[in-house]
Amino acid sequence: MGYKYIALESEYGSGGGQIARQTAEMCGIPLYGRRVLEIVSQRLHIPVETIEEREETITSSFLFSIYMLSQTSGGDSDALPLEDRIFLEAQDAIRGLSVLGPAVFLGHCAVHALEERSDVLRVFIRADRSLREKNIAARRGLSAREAAQELKRTDQKRANYFRAYTRKGWTDPENYDLILDSGTLGANTCADMLFRVLSTDPKDV
Repeated sequence: MGYKYIALESEYGSGGGQIARQTAEMCGIPLYGRRVLEIVSQRLHIPVETIEEREETITSSFLFSIYMLSQTSGGDSDALPLEDRIFLEAQDAIRGLSVLGPAVFLGHCAVHALEERSDVLRVFIRADRSLREKNIAARRGLSAREAAQELKRTDQKRANYFRAYTRKGWTDPENYDLILDSGTLGANTCADMLFRVLSTDPKDV
């Protein structure tokens, strides 16, 4: 079976969003990133902005761990903190969107949501820290020091969020099928490589 989906995580400032967009456009398939938040917003009746503020601020969740352990006996997700309910709804939204057909999923622990599928290419985009700091400074209009602080803070938030809900390391190679260095390869080459993987008939490999 070939790959039909890409679940992509990326270090802050590595160009993961750009690569995801280019790949989706080249493949002619949807990119789901913010759309996941919009679905969660509709289900929980809270603004997308609130979800964005909450989604990557958690470091651990004891109640979520208890909830997951209780699933065999029917746990009640309504009793969970908002951050935990946001995660559960996002995971469900990702799985629901995957039913609609091939797509690129950006962030939101999509690699975890789709882990039971065999047709998902799990990708991590990285780049040298100094390059990412320069990218962030240029894009956000920040000083070198501010960019360094923003990078450290955002990467830590993403790592904490990923570990809190998957119990796995965000940058752990075992979580991914492919790790690309956008600083070495360039965003265009990364997107082209992902396009080729999705568009290659497995019989031709």
